[in-house]
Amino acid sequence: MQYISTRGVAPSLGFADVVLEGLATDGGLYVPQSWPSLGTHRPSAYAQLAANVMQSFVEPDFDNKTLLELCEQAYSSFGEPQVVPLVEIEPNHYLLELFHGPTLAFKDIALQLLGLFFDSILSARGEHITVVAATSGDTGSAAIDGVSKCKNVDMVILYPHGRVSDVQRRQMTTVQSPNVHAIAIDGTFDDCQDLVKAMFNDTVFRNTHRLAAVNSINWARVMAQIVYYVSASDHFAKPIDVTVPTGNFGNVLSGWIAKQMGTPLHHLVVASNSNDILTRFFENQTMTVTGVTPSLSPSMDIQVSSNFERLLFEMNDRDGAQTAQQLQRFRELGTFAVEPDQYAQWIAPNFRAGRCDDAQTLATINDVYASSGILIDPHTAVGVHVARQHINPDIPMVTLATAHPAKFPDAVEQATGVRPQLPEHLADLFERPERTQLLPLDLQVVQKFVASVAH
Repeated sequence: MQYISTRGVAPSLGFADVVLEGLATDGGLYVPQSWPSLGTHRPSAYAQLAANVMQSFVEPDFDNKTLLELCEQAYSSFGEPQVVPLVEIEPNHYLLELFHGPTLAFKDIALQLLGLFFDSILSARGEHITVVAATSGDTGSAAIDGVSKCKNVDMVILYPHGRVSDVQRRQMTTVQSPNVHAIAIDGTFDDCQDLVKAMFNDTVFRNTHRLAAVNSINWARVMAQIVYYVSASDHFAKPIDVTVPTGNFGNVLSGWIAKQMGTPLHHLVVASNSNDILTRFFENQTMTVTGVTPSLSPSMDIQVSSNFERLLFEMNDRDGAQTAQQLQRFRELGTFAVEPDQYAQWIAPNFRAGRCDDAQTLATINDVYASSGILIDPHTAVGVHVARQHINPDIPMVTLATAHPAKFPDAVEQATGVRPQLPEHLADLFERPERTQLLPLDLQVVQKFVASVAH
């Protein structure tokens, strides 16, 4: 399998090189040259299913035996034997629980594996990298947990100061590994993401410090998430709808790819909070940036959905130059539109969308708890609220439960009067010493810090 850039200029690469590169040298995102088809006979054990689904994407850099060993190691730390269990919360409506990993969020499913990919590739090559990433809350802690044990990696995680939950922040700042640095940036998540992209686009800086990515610009992140769509689908004897709480579009993109590979998914429902740029796009075919509004679901407080570029590339019949031009206009003008025929071919058959404000989020958390006894976090609540608007009685609806309720205890307690408790391995989180720095929204200052900690 070879990978090409969505902007058409960077050279094609194999899987191992794509994992280390993250962002292509032309500023684009890597995608496979073609979408492989799923086999008809699939194992039910999650690690085996993961190896089965991903094998075509990683050959020849990882053989079947090695990939299976890495998958079994990655998912052995999950607190649920099924890894991603399905739970029915109301007739024909299920939660796919993606939060049983060590940092209690869906990001663990990809990042536990990505850390192992890094270690395997770098050890074989005798190389060292510096991971630089932006997080709206969950990627940072999941990346730190997955990568902090890697011997050949230094890591700098940028998070928006005051815009993540206390649990999310502490999961990043209480890690004492000397190769890990959690940095608060005086700005939004989009600002953090812009800093990361600017560092990757500075060729001299990127090459000098051997930058690598763990955000979902890294293809391996998107690839690993395809598996749980296949897993959910395999539970049913007919096509399903899946609702995805999303801000950066990577999670729902993985579902779209699963569908291209043959997974019987009917509609992918994009669930936005009040930062509803994606929902507005699906309603009127125009993507227009507005200001970021802080919400009870902070991991979705995003306006620039970087993974949408991969879908746009497909909509442009894989024309990298056209994709690059559209994205340049979007950055300059803050808006772009797709053609009606593109919308009719790519969007209408596959996607639905909806939004959920903070008041509706709290009401949904309370309603689900009252009716089922299940506590859900505010991001999952956004998904449930929107899913209910799109339920078809003849098609099972699966909503992705993207985080453990204890990651957002204030919102859950406000909605239900019940404060969810952290699992035992994180019970002392608020007693652990924090280690962080606040830096201004200044590329030169941030680059100077990265240079100071990179080996």
